[in-house]
Amino acid sequence: MRTDNEENNAQEIAFDSRLTQWAKEPKVSDLKGDIEAAKPAHDAQVERIRKWNNLRDVKDDQAPPKITGRSSIQPKLVRRQAEWRYSALSEPFLGTDKLFEVKPATFEDRNSARQNELVLNHQFRNKIDRVKFIDDLVRSVVDDGTGIVQVGWERVTHMVKETVPVYSFYPITTQEQMEEFSAAVELREVNPREFETKLPAALREAVNFYLDPENAEPQPVIAVESGETEVEVEKVLINKPTLFIHDPANVVIDPSCQGDVERAKFFAISFETSYAELVKQKDRYKNLQSVDWENAPAYIDPDHKTDLPHDFQFKDKARKRVLAHEYWGFWDIEGKGSLTPIVATWIGNVMIRLEKNPFPDQKLPFVVIPYLPIKRKTYGETDAELIEDNQKISGAVLRGIVDLLGKSANSQQGIMKGLLDPANKARFDRGEDYEYNPVADPKNAIVFHNFPEISNSAISLLTIMDQQAESLVGTKNFSGSGMSGEAYGRVAAGIKGMLDAQGIRQMNILRRLAKGVVEIGRKFLSMNSLWLSEKEVVRITNSTYEADGFEEISREDLAGSFDLIVDVSTSEVDNMQAQDLGFMLQTIGPDMDPQMRNMILAEIARLKRMPDLYERLRTYKPPEPDPLAQQMAQEELRNKQLENAKLESEIALNQAKAQAELIKARQVGTKTEEDAAGITHARDMEKQQAQSVGNQALQITKALTKPSKVGERDPDIASAIGFNAMSATLNNT
Repeated sequence: MRTDNEENNAQEIAFDSRLTQWAKEPKVSDLKGDIEAAKPAHDAQVERIRKWNNLRDVKDDQAPPKITGRSSIQPKLVRRQAEWRYSALSEPFLGTDKLFEVKPATFEDRNSARQNELVLNHQFRNKIDRVKFIDDLVRSVVDDGTGIVQVGWERVTHMVKETVPVYSFYPITTQEQMEEFSAAVELREVNPREFETKLPAALREAVNFYLDPENAEPQPVIAVESGETEVEVEKVLINKPTLFIHDPANVVIDPSCQGDVERAKFFAISFETSYAELVKQKDRYKNLQSVDWENAPAYIDPDHKTDLPHDFQFKDKARKRVLAHEYWGFWDIEGKGSLTPIVATWIGNVMIRLEKNPFPDQKLPFVVIPYLPIKRKTYGETDAELIEDNQKISGAVLRGIVDLLGKSANSQQGIMKGLLDPANKARFDRGEDYEYNPVADPKNAIVFHNFPEISNSAISLLTIMDQQAESLVGTKNFSGSGMSGEAYGRVAAGIKGMLDAQGIRQMNILRRLAKGVVEIGRKFLSMNSLWLSEKEVVRITNSTYEADGFEEISREDLAGSFDLIVDVSTSEVDNMQAQDLGFMLQTIGPDMDPQMRNMILAEIARLKRMPDLYERLRTYKPPEPDPLAQQMAQEELRNKQLENAKLESEIALNQAKAQAELIKARQVGTKTEEDAAGITHARDMEKQQAQSVGNQALQITKALTKPSKVGERDPDIASAIGFNAMSATLNNT
């Protein structure tokens, strides 16, 4: 009688047909062996996650025991802390349309970096459900302690018929044609994108015909459209990256990696599928006819967690849900000791997929994001691990209070027998005046029951548990015993310090999430360089770029070396920065340069998560003046200048007139004084004498220097000079 292993091996031999030409092809049993070896470590982590989830939801073994007549209430302390965490970690990723920033590693990569940035942000905005992905990722990380994301690519095409032109080719006959042809050949070599987008179709066809390797005797030609033909072409319906967040229970990770998933030798996942889903991907999955679909493993399996109802199943082959396993890892396919990245899929014992890892980066297509990391461990912890005791103690105290109050006869009243007869009892119940038996005092004979006083120690213990839980996980509920609690005081500095500490703790978690998103973006970059459509039209929604509207991205433009950045921050940190910038504005005052003021205001708007206001402030430019108004203002200024010049001229003229009148008055006064002294007459006589002497000297000089005629003596220049000198000496004496 054969054992179960022998039976499985026999089935494997029967069903297995080689899917590759590898020298050492792994069998299903080989890959299952890796999973079984890692199962103890995996099961231990799954058990921890199950306990954390039960603590959050207060169910199963983490629910209070059911005791007849006793309360079973339990405060959801873990759930309360998680709810505060969800939105705080999701909003930084959802509050902006520009999630990724791509920085070029070299000067030559600047244009490629911009193209990649456009494509990445476009894919996260439009190709995936970003809101659902981020929400699911954050909840998976917060609730399970670890988020496991699988990156993939989806491509769906179908064949359609199109009418295309037919070209005939003729030798080049002119120099102009040859120059145009040579320029086109060179352009194809140096700038293929511009070659495809800017050159006429006929010229492109001529160059392609010339450079065709199958062209035995290439020569420069011209292309002339000679007709049309109908061809069948592949039209792309879907071509995009995909993201899937796995339940950790369905993922087995190589435990020998010691927390570094880059060193993991395999990831193995279980997933639900059907014949109809697999046959659509016939290029990927083979051997489907060898699967025993009637007896194939059902999706209901102890080692597989599913949200599908356990009591539902399709009966037909096409839709029946079955359990499949997919193995991503490394294998010595040549038997030479060198590991090659592979992917394998099987149902039962039938291999339906076996090939080399198709991803361009040759890495396992998984990103693991821990919540609270544990050194040298792959998986992280949750807040439930930290505040488990706080939740249980709070529940025990609260149940005691509820049981105490529940056992009290609140609102009941007791009346001593014989105190009231039936008629007066009815009056008493109606709130009317009544008569009572004088044997007893109604004050003592009628008793009203109230709730007992709750011990202050119980209330204090509840408060302490809440405060301790908040200090452990770094969240505040900002109500009741939270923000306003006496333990934290009411001093502004103390509150600010508390918020700063909370923001730092939350930022620490947020950075791990951002690092995971960066790794996802890097895998997108590598896949885009290989599988993106040759031409991708991207809608530009962020006017950071000079152009608005739509831009065509060429796959060839995506090559390069880049740094990928996901800039995230918490609301607490952003608010503190916004307050600092606001204080800067107040300090500098109204004399600040308007451009600088707008820059600071734009940054405040960004920190306050006001993208529309931020963009308006960032791009604000003062309005251009009206040309007519500007001309009128210039004319008015010119008129003012002329008026001022005229006024200044009049003032100068008046000043000159006044100065002239003053000089004239002074001259008149001097003349009067000289006349009185006989000085003027003496001066007139001297003037006449000097004039007479000068005329005499002039006549004698002319006579002595007069040119001579023939027969007369020469002019006596020396005598003339001597006479003038003598006359001057006599006049001076």
